[in-house]
Amino acid sequence: MSQKRYNQEFKQTVVELHSSGTPVSQLSSEYGVSEVTIYKWIKQLSTIEGTKELTVSDVEMIQKENLRLKQELEIPKKGYDHIREKIEDEELIDYITNDSGHHPVQVMCRILKMPKSTYYQSFHKKPNSYHVANEAILDRIIDIHKESKGIYGAPKIHRVLLKEGYSCSIKRVQRLMKQAGIQSNIVKKYRPASTQTPVEERENVLKQDFTTTTINEKWVADITYIHTLRDGWCYLASVLDLHSKKIVGYKFSRTMTTEIVLDALKSAVESQNPSPGLIMHTDLGTQYTSEAFQQQLKKYEMIASFSRKGCPYDNACMESFHATLKKEEVYQRRYEYFENARISLFQYIEGWYNRKRIHGSIGFVTPEAYEIMCRAVA
Repeated sequence: MSQKRYNQEFKQTVVELHSSGTPVSQLSSEYGVSEVTIYKWIKQLSTIEGTKELTVSDVEMIQKENLRLKQELEIPKKGYDHIREKIEDEELIDYITNDSGHHPVQVMCRILKMPKSTYYQSFHKKPNSYHVANEAILDRIIDIHKESKGIYGAPKIHRVLLKEGYSCSIKRVQRLMKQAGIQSNIVKKYRPASTQTPVEERENVLKQDFTTTTINEKWVADITYIHTLRDGWCYLASVLDLHSKKIVGYKFSRTMTTEIVLDALKSAVESQNPSPGLIMHTDLGTQYTSEAFQQQLKKYEMIASFSRKGCPYDNACMESFHATLKKEEVYQRRYEYFENARISLFQYIEGWYNRKRIHGSIGFVTPEAYEIMCRAVA
Protein backbone atom coordinates (compact mmCIF):
# COMPACT_ATOMS: atom_id res chain seq x y z
CA MET A 1 0.00 0.00 0.00
CA SER A 2 1.39 3.42 -0.96
CA GLN A 3 2.37 5.90 1.74
CA LYS A 4 -0.38 8.33 2.64
CA ARG A 5 0.29 11.94 1.60
CA TYR A 6 -0.82 15.10 3.39
CA ASN A 7 -1.14 18.56 1.91
CA GLN A 8 0.54 21.64 3.36
CA GLU A 9 -2.64 23.00 4.97
CA PHE A 10 -3.23 19.71 6.81
CA LYS A 11 0.34 19.78 8.16
CA GLN A 12 0.11 23.44 9.17
CA THR A 13 -3.21 22.93 10.99
CA VAL A 14 -1.84 19.97 12.97
CA VAL A 15 1.14 22.12 14.01
CA GLU A 16 -1.24 24.93 15.02
CA LEU A 17 -3.25 22.51 17.17
CA HIS A 18 -0.02 21.38 18.85
CA SER A 19 0.97 25.02 19.46
CA SER A 20 -2.42 25.63 21.10
CA GLY A 21 -1.76 22.86 23.64
CA THR A 22 -2.88 19.56 22.08
CA PRO A 23 -0.33 16.80 22.88
CA VAL A 24 1.42 15.06 20.00
CA SER A 25 0.12 11.68 21.20
CA GLN A 26 -3.48 12.93 21.00
CA LEU A 27 -2.95 14.43 17.53
CA SER A 28 -1.43 11.14 16.35
CA SER A 29 -4.43 9.18 17.65
CA GLU A 30 -7.06 11.58 16.31
CA TYR A 31 -5.68 12.19 12.82
CA GLY A 32 -3.86 8.92 12.08
CA VAL A 33 -0.40 10.41 11.69
CA SER A 34 2.64 8.92 13.43
CA GLU A 35 4.19 10.91 16.29
CA VAL A 36 7.54 10.94 14.47
CA THR A 37 5.93 12.57 11.44
CA ILE A 38 4.15 15.18 13.57
CA TYR A 39 7.40 16.09 15.34
CA LYS A 40 8.99 16.44 11.92
CA TRP A 41 6.23 18.83 10.82
CA ILE A 42 6.59 20.83 14.03
CA LYS A 43 10.32 21.23 13.43
CA GLN A 44 9.74 22.27 9.81
CA LEU A 45 6.76 24.58 10.24
CA SER A 46 6.95 26.03 13.72
CA THR A 47 8.22 29.61 13.94
CA ILE A 48 9.61 31.54 16.87
CA GLU A 49 6.97 33.99 17.99
CA GLY A 50 6.62 36.46 20.80
CA THR A 51 4.29 35.96 23.69
CA LYS A 52 0.71 35.72 22.41
CA GLU A 53 -2.11 37.52 24.14
CA LEU A 54 -4.55 35.08 25.72
CA THR A 55 -7.98 34.94 24.12
CA VAL A 56 -11.22 34.71 26.09
CA SER A 57 -11.45 30.98 25.29
CA ASP A 58 -7.85 30.49 26.55
CA VAL A 59 -8.70 32.18 29.85
CA GLU A 60 -11.90 30.14 30.25
CA MET A 61 -9.99 26.92 29.58
CA ILE A 62 -7.32 27.81 32.16
CA GLN A 63 -9.95 28.76 34.73
CA LYS A 64 -11.81 25.50 34.15
CA GLU A 65 -8.62 23.47 34.53
CA ASN A 66 -7.65 25.39 37.70
CA LEU A 67 -11.09 24.69 39.18
CA ARG A 68 -10.75 20.98 38.42
CA LEU A 69 -7.29 20.82 40.03
CA LYS A 70 -8.53 22.80 43.04
CA GLN A 71 -11.43 20.37 43.53
CA GLU A 72 -9.12 17.38 43.29
CA LEU A 73 -6.68 18.86 45.80
CA GLU A 74 -9.45 19.64 48.27
CA ILE A 75 -10.82 16.08 48.23
CA PRO A 76 -8.97 13.81 50.70
CA LYS A 77 -7.30 11.07 48.70
CA LYS A 78 -9.05 8.16 50.38
CA GLY A 79 -9.11 6.38 47.06
CA TYR A 80 -5.36 5.92 46.72
CA ASP A 81 -4.51 2.30 45.96
CA HIS A 82 -2.31 1.70 49.01
CA ILE A 83 -5.15 2.44 51.49
CA ARG A 84 -8.23 1.80 49.32
CA GLU A 85 -8.46 -1.86 50.41
CA LYS A 86 -8.79 -0.77 54.07
CA ILE A 87 -11.87 1.35 53.44
CA GLU A 88 -15.33 -0.20 53.07
CA ASP A 89 -17.56 0.94 50.20
CA GLU A 90 -20.22 2.07 52.68
CA GLU A 91 -17.76 4.42 54.39
CA LEU A 92 -16.71 5.93 51.08
CA ILE A 93 -20.33 6.32 49.97
CA ASP A 94 -21.18 8.12 53.22
CA TYR A 95 -18.25 10.46 52.75
CA ILE A 96 -19.26 11.32 49.18
CA THR A 97 -22.87 11.91 50.23
CA ASN A 98 -21.91 14.15 53.15
CA ASP A 99 -19.52 16.19 51.02
CA SER A 100 -21.73 16.42 47.93
CA GLY A 101 -22.71 19.97 48.86
CA HIS A 102 -19.10 21.11 48.44
CA HIS A 103 -17.87 19.03 45.49
CA PRO A 104 -19.54 17.41 42.47
CA VAL A 105 -20.34 13.74 43.03
CA GLN A 106 -18.87 12.82 39.65
CA VAL A 107 -15.50 14.41 40.54
CA MET A 108 -15.39 12.73 43.97
CA CYS A 109 -16.24 9.34 42.48
CA ARG A 110 -13.42 9.69 39.98
CA ILE A 111 -10.81 10.87 42.49
CA LEU A 112 -11.80 8.34 45.15
CA LYS A 113 -12.11 5.53 42.58
CA MET A 114 -15.71 4.80 43.39
CA PRO A 115 -17.77 3.75 40.29
CA LYS A 116 -20.67 6.13 39.81
CA SER A 117 -23.02 3.21 39.28
CA THR A 118 -21.97 1.69 42.63
CA TYR A 119 -22.56 4.98 44.40
CA TYR A 120 -26.03 5.60 42.99
CA GLN A 121 -27.10 1.99 43.36
CA SER A 122 -26.40 2.19 47.10
CA PHE A 123 -29.55 4.28 47.55
CA HIS A 124 -31.77 1.40 46.43
CA LYS A 125 -32.41 -1.10 49.19
CA LYS A 126 -33.19 -4.04 46.93
CA PRO A 127 -31.67 -3.47 43.50
CA ASN A 128 -32.39 -6.27 41.03
CA SER A 129 -30.08 -7.39 38.24
CA TYR A 130 -32.13 -5.62 35.54
CA HIS A 131 -31.96 -2.32 37.45
CA VAL A 132 -28.22 -2.71 37.97
CA ALA A 133 -27.74 -3.44 34.26
CA ASN A 134 -29.81 -0.39 33.36
CA GLU A 135 -27.59 1.80 35.52
CA ALA A 136 -24.45 0.45 33.84
CA ILE A 137 -25.93 0.86 30.35
CA LEU A 138 -27.11 4.39 31.14
CA ASP A 139 -23.66 5.36 32.42
CA ARG A 140 -22.15 4.17 29.15
CA ILE A 141 -24.89 5.85 27.10
CA ILE A 142 -24.07 9.16 28.80
CA ASP A 143 -20.36 8.70 28.07
CA ILE A 144 -20.93 7.74 24.41
CA HIS A 145 -23.31 10.68 23.92
CA LYS A 146 -20.76 13.03 25.48
CA GLU A 147 -17.88 11.58 23.44
CA SER A 148 -19.88 12.23 20.26
CA LYS A 149 -20.49 15.83 21.42
CA GLY A 150 -24.20 15.14 21.63
CA ILE A 151 -24.37 13.98 18.01
CA TYR A 152 -25.23 10.27 18.34
CA GLY A 153 -28.86 9.26 18.77
CA ALA A 154 -30.22 5.90 19.95
CA PRO A 155 -29.41 3.85 16.78
CA LYS A 156 -25.68 4.67 16.77
CA ILE A 157 -25.35 4.51 20.56
CA HIS A 158 -27.00 1.09 20.39
CA ARG A 159 -24.47 -0.03 17.78
CA VAL A 160 -21.55 1.11 19.92
CA LEU A 161 -22.97 -0.68 22.97
CA LEU A 162 -23.34 -3.94 21.04
CA LYS A 163 -19.75 -3.70 19.80
CA GLU A 164 -18.59 -3.24 23.39
CA GLY A 165 -20.42 -6.37 24.54
CA TYR A 166 -23.53 -4.88 26.17
CA SER A 167 -26.74 -6.90 25.80
CA CYS A 168 -29.63 -4.54 25.12
CA SER A 169 -32.27 -3.76 22.51
CA ILE A 170 -32.67 -0.51 20.62
CA LYS A 171 -35.97 0.10 22.47
CA ARG A 172 -34.21 -0.27 25.83
CA VAL A 173 -31.61 2.29 24.79
CA GLN A 174 -34.35 4.66 23.58
CA ARG A 175 -36.23 4.28 26.86
CA LEU A 176 -33.17 4.93 29.02
CA MET A 177 -32.22 7.95 26.93
CA LYS A 178 -35.74 9.36 27.19
CA GLN A 179 -35.79 8.90 30.97
CA ALA A 180 -32.44 10.67 31.27
CA GLY A 181 -33.42 13.46 28.86
CA ILE A 182 -30.71 12.53 26.35
CA GLN A 183 -31.28 13.13 22.64
CA SER A 184 -29.37 13.79 19.45
CA ASN A 185 -28.80 17.41 18.45
CA ILE A 186 -31.38 18.45 15.86
CA VAL A 187 -31.19 21.89 14.26
CA LYS A 188 -33.11 23.12 11.23
CA LYS A 189 -30.97 23.40 8.11
CA TYR A 190 -30.28 26.88 6.71
CA ARG A 191 -31.38 27.28 3.09
CA PRO A 192 -29.96 30.25 1.12
CA ALA A 193 -32.24 32.16 -1.22
CA SER A 194 -32.49 30.76 -4.72
CA THR A 195 -31.06 32.64 -7.67
CA GLN A 196 -32.97 33.69 -10.78
CA THR A 197 -29.85 33.79 -12.98
CA PRO A 198 -30.23 31.60 -16.12
CA VAL A 199 -28.14 28.42 -15.91
CA GLU A 200 -26.97 26.37 -18.89
CA GLU A 201 -27.73 22.66 -18.57
CA ARG A 202 -24.77 20.26 -18.84
CA GLU A 203 -24.39 16.51 -19.10
CA ASN A 204 -25.41 14.50 -16.03
CA VAL A 205 -23.20 11.41 -16.19
CA LEU A 206 -23.96 10.24 -12.65
CA LYS A 207 -27.79 10.30 -13.05
CA GLN A 208 -28.38 9.67 -9.34
CA ASP A 209 -26.52 6.34 -9.53
CA PHE A 210 -24.62 6.55 -6.25
CA THR A 211 -23.59 2.87 -6.26
CA THR A 212 -19.86 2.09 -6.43
CA THR A 213 -17.55 -0.91 -6.42
CA THR A 214 -14.41 0.69 -5.00
CA ILE A 215 -12.93 3.92 -3.67
CA ASN A 216 -11.97 6.78 -6.01
CA GLU A 217 -14.57 5.74 -8.57
CA LYS A 218 -17.15 8.52 -8.07
CA TRP A 219 -16.66 11.80 -6.21
CA VAL A 220 -19.22 14.51 -5.50
CA ALA A 221 -18.49 18.13 -4.58
CA ASP A 222 -20.30 21.26 -3.43
CA ILE A 223 -19.89 24.56 -1.54
CA THR A 224 -21.69 25.55 1.66
CA TYR A 225 -21.94 28.77 3.69
CA ILE A 226 -20.42 29.20 7.19
CA HIS A 227 -21.12 32.40 9.18
CA THR A 228 -18.63 34.14 11.48
CA LEU A 229 -19.37 37.10 13.76
CA ARG A 230 -16.42 39.29 12.77
CA ASP A 231 -15.52 38.10 9.26
CA GLY A 232 -19.06 37.56 7.96
CA TRP A 233 -19.93 34.74 5.57
CA CYS A 234 -17.17 32.27 4.72
CA TYR A 235 -17.32 29.23 2.45
CA LEU A 236 -16.42 25.53 2.62
CA ALA A 237 -15.86 23.53 -0.57
CA SER A 238 -15.93 19.76 0.02
CA VAL A 239 -15.19 16.63 -2.04
CA LEU A 240 -16.73 13.31 -0.93
CA ASP A 241 -15.98 9.76 -2.09
CA LEU A 242 -19.30 7.97 -2.67
CA HIS A 243 -17.83 4.57 -1.81
CA SER A 244 -16.22 5.28 1.57
CA LYS A 245 -18.32 8.38 2.45
CA LYS A 246 -15.00 10.02 3.33
CA ILE A 247 -14.30 13.71 2.79
CA VAL A 248 -11.22 13.31 0.63
CA GLY A 249 -10.64 17.00 0.00
CA TYR A 250 -11.87 20.39 1.21
CA LYS A 251 -10.99 24.08 1.36
CA PHE A 252 -12.30 26.82 3.68
CA SER A 253 -12.10 30.38 2.36
CA ARG A 254 -13.33 33.92 2.96
CA THR A 255 -14.35 34.23 -0.69
CA MET A 256 -16.40 32.00 -2.98
CA THR A 257 -14.22 32.13 -6.07
CA THR A 258 -13.05 29.46 -8.49
CA GLU A 259 -9.87 29.11 -6.40
CA ILE A 260 -11.76 27.49 -3.53
CA VAL A 261 -13.01 24.56 -5.66
CA LEU A 262 -9.62 24.21 -7.38
CA ASP A 263 -7.89 23.96 -3.99
CA ALA A 264 -10.45 21.43 -2.69
CA LEU A 265 -9.95 19.28 -5.81
CA LYS A 266 -6.16 19.52 -5.52
CA SER A 267 -6.40 18.48 -1.87
CA ALA A 268 -8.44 15.42 -2.83
CA VAL A 269 -6.08 14.38 -5.63
CA GLU A 270 -3.00 14.75 -3.42
CA SER A 271 -4.65 12.67 -0.71
CA GLN A 272 -6.09 9.88 -2.89
CA ASN A 273 -4.03 9.78 -6.11
CA PRO A 274 -7.01 8.45 -8.15
CA SER A 275 -6.75 6.58 -11.44
CA PRO A 276 -8.01 8.12 -14.73
CA GLY A 277 -11.73 7.86 -15.44
CA LEU A 278 -13.04 8.99 -12.05
CA ILE A 279 -16.45 10.71 -12.25
CA MET A 280 -16.53 14.14 -10.58
CA HIS A 281 -20.12 15.27 -10.02
CA THR A 282 -21.03 18.85 -9.00
CA ASP A 283 -23.90 21.30 -9.29
CA LEU A 284 -24.07 24.02 -11.96
CA GLY A 285 -22.38 26.69 -9.83
CA THR A 286 -20.15 29.07 -11.76
CA GLN A 287 -17.09 27.87 -9.85
CA TYR A 288 -17.60 24.31 -11.17
CA THR A 289 -18.60 25.30 -14.71
CA SER A 290 -15.63 27.65 -15.03
CA GLU A 291 -13.01 27.01 -17.67
CA ALA A 292 -10.29 26.75 -15.03
CA PHE A 293 -12.08 23.95 -13.16
CA GLN A 294 -12.91 22.06 -16.35
CA GLN A 295 -9.28 22.28 -17.47
CA GLN A 296 -8.18 20.88 -14.13
CA LEU A 297 -10.55 17.91 -14.52
CA LYS A 298 -9.05 17.21 -17.95
CA LYS A 299 -5.54 17.39 -16.46
CA TYR A 300 -6.50 14.76 -13.87
CA GLU A 301 -8.32 12.72 -16.57
CA MET A 302 -11.64 12.94 -14.72
CA ILE A 303 -15.14 12.81 -16.20
CA ALA A 304 -17.27 15.89 -15.44
CA SER A 305 -20.90 15.37 -14.39
CA PHE A 306 -23.46 18.02 -13.43
CA SER A 307 -26.75 18.10 -11.54
CA ARG A 308 -29.84 19.24 -13.37
CA LYS A 309 -30.94 22.79 -12.71
CA GLY A 310 -32.86 23.07 -9.43
CA CYS A 311 -32.52 19.35 -8.60
CA PRO A 312 -30.61 18.85 -5.30
CA TYR A 313 -31.38 15.11 -5.41
CA ASP A 314 -28.77 14.70 -8.16
CA ASN A 315 -26.13 15.57 -5.54
CA ALA A 316 -27.96 14.17 -2.51
CA CYS A 317 -24.92 12.62 -0.83
CA MET A 318 -23.02 15.89 -0.77
CA GLU A 319 -26.13 17.75 0.40
CA SER A 320 -26.46 15.18 3.18
CA PHE A 321 -22.89 15.69 4.38
CA HIS A 322 -23.24 19.46 4.53
CA ALA A 323 -26.55 19.10 6.39
CA THR A 324 -24.83 16.79 8.90
CA LEU A 325 -21.93 19.21 9.25
CA LYS A 326 -24.34 22.07 10.01
CA LYS A 327 -26.39 20.05 12.49
CA GLU A 328 -23.51 18.45 14.36
CA GLU A 329 -20.92 21.25 14.31
CA VAL A 330 -21.77 24.64 12.80
CA TYR A 331 -25.15 25.23 14.48
CA GLN A 332 -23.73 24.18 17.85
CA ARG A 333 -21.20 27.04 17.89
CA ARG A 334 -20.75 30.73 17.27
CA TYR A 335 -17.54 31.38 15.33
CA GLU A 336 -16.07 34.79 16.06
CA TYR A 337 -13.39 34.85 13.38
CA PHE A 338 -12.53 32.96 10.18
CA GLU A 339 -9.58 31.27 11.93
CA ASN A 340 -11.80 29.97 14.76
CA ALA A 341 -14.11 28.40 12.19
CA ARG A 342 -11.20 26.98 10.16
CA ILE A 343 -9.73 25.13 13.14
CA SER A 344 -13.13 23.83 14.25
CA LEU A 345 -13.95 22.54 10.76
CA PHE A 346 -10.55 20.82 10.54
CA GLN A 347 -11.17 19.09 13.87
CA TYR A 348 -14.67 18.04 12.83
CA ILE A 349 -13.76 16.69 9.38
CA GLU A 350 -10.34 15.18 10.08
CA GLY A 351 -10.68 14.26 13.75
CA TRP A 352 -14.38 13.34 13.99
CA TYR A 353 -16.23 12.73 10.72
CA ASN A 354 -13.55 10.80 8.81
CA ARG A 355 -11.91 8.96 11.70
CA LYS A 356 -14.40 8.49 14.57
CA ARG A 357 -17.99 8.95 13.38
CA ILE A 358 -19.53 5.60 12.39
CA HIS A 359 -21.64 5.61 9.20
CA GLY A 360 -24.71 3.40 8.78
CA SER A 361 -24.44 2.92 5.01
CA ILE A 362 -20.95 1.36 5.27
CA GLY A 363 -21.71 -1.10 8.05
CA PHE A 364 -21.39 1.25 11.02
CA VAL A 365 -17.65 1.78 10.67
CA THR A 366 -15.82 5.05 10.08
CA PRO A 367 -15.02 6.30 6.54
CA GLU A 368 -11.29 6.09 7.31
CA ALA A 369 -11.57 2.48 8.52
CA TYR A 370 -13.69 1.54 5.50
CA GLU A 371 -11.16 3.05 3.09
CA ILE A 372 -8.35 1.11 4.77
CA MET A 373 -10.32 -2.13 4.36
CA CYS A 374 -10.92 -1.32 0.69
CA ARG A 375 -7.23 -0.66 0.05
CA ALA A 376 -6.29 -3.89 1.83
CA VAL A 377 -8.36 -6.04 -0.55
CA ALA A 378 -7.46 -4.05 -3.68
